[in-house]
Amino acid sequence: MTPAERELRADLVGRAVKLVPQLAANAQRTEDGRRVPDENISAIEEAGLFTIMQPRRYGGLEVDFRTKLEVTRELARGCGSTAWATSLMNVCAWFTGLWNEQAQDDVWREDPANRVAGVFAPTGTAEPVEGGFQVTGKWGWASGCLHSQWALVGIPILGEDGQLADQGLVLIPMSDLTIEDTWFVTGMKGTGSNTLVAEDVFVPAHRYISVFGMLAGVVDNPHKDEVLYRAPFVPGAAIILAGPQLGLAQAALDLVLEKAPKRGIAYTFYDTQVDAPSFQLAVSKAASLIDSAHLHAYRAAADIDEAALHGVFPDYTARARVRMDTGRAIVLAREAIRELVSAHGASSFADSTPMQRIWRDSEVASRHAVANPEISAEVYGRALLGFSSGVSPLV
Repeated sequence: MTPAERELRADLVGRAVKLVPQLAANAQRTEDGRRVPDENISAIEEAGLFTIMQPRRYGGLEVDFRTKLEVTRELARGCGSTAWATSLMNVCAWFTGLWNEQAQDDVWREDPANRVAGVFAPTGTAEPVEGGFQVTGKWGWASGCLHSQWALVGIPILGEDGQLADQGLVLIPMSDLTIEDTWFVTGMKGTGSNTLVAEDVFVPAHRYISVFGMLAGVVDNPHKDEVLYRAPFVPGAAIILAGPQLGLAQAALDLVLEKAPKRGIAYTFYDTQVDAPSFQLAVSKAASLIDSAHLHAYRAAADIDEAALHGVFPDYTARARVRMDTGRAIVLAREAIRELVSAHGASSFADSTPMQRIWRDSEVASRHAVANPEISAEVYGRALLGFSSGVSPLV
């Protein structure tokens, strides 16, 4: 990392830190409204934090994955839902940077401030027609869709025999889609991850990209000097999901440590929690779990960034380890929050405290399918034993 890159990382993280009080103050409103408030979106946009994974050719900052993790972590200290939606829109900007230049121009040439939401799952249909596809379908859990101008969605490509020949992503303007209000959940309530709907929408061929190709390290971006877009697809798509977890865990620890000197422990002789060895052990365990989560997440980011820097597509075992590191980071952060909820006491579940929201957000976000910790462990275990398939194509 060059001194300039290090300085930029510190600057961007600092910008995110400055937003934490505002995001925290709006967190309940975010939940109640089931969407990120426009005030938060505007503040993040003004701070330049929607451009961190956008190509420099369109005014973006094109930073590495470690920087993205740190920025997202800080935002999540203020509001998990806001951090999640921001993280997903940013990674969709990275995905868009993998397309050919004509598709990227469609998204950003007229308005570089355009944001992109997305859903991988191929839950639509695509009929080949002259010049492209007619796309119809529904795509659930589209985080960031309420604040995006474009969407990338998954489609299956069938062969002449009717069997799956490829899976792709297509870029569609939000003006060609409708949004169904379907996001009614226990945690991450404010992400607005609703359902996108397309009804016989024409998508030109240049706005299609092969997922099978990306899984193998083949992308359409002609600018091979752009380091960020040489990063491996699945490892990059997975590790960004750890950022909110790191911030949520740190927020929980900060809250518990702040309140402890003024809180007693019911039915004991301890005047405050800080006097109790059991509490001391609990917070030390939680802090260590959070430290370990960071170590795993940052190692994964380092592996991704190093591969991108040298233009190398990591082998299967290396990619599997990134999935494992991602899963471990998420689980460790979740375990830390659970430990802190118990240490803080039963009032953690009062509606009036952010603790219950942090806990709910973590429990929901930690179960995203792309970073499924149990499947990630299975993938890595099989890789260590010499198997390179049989569990998931997302490696």
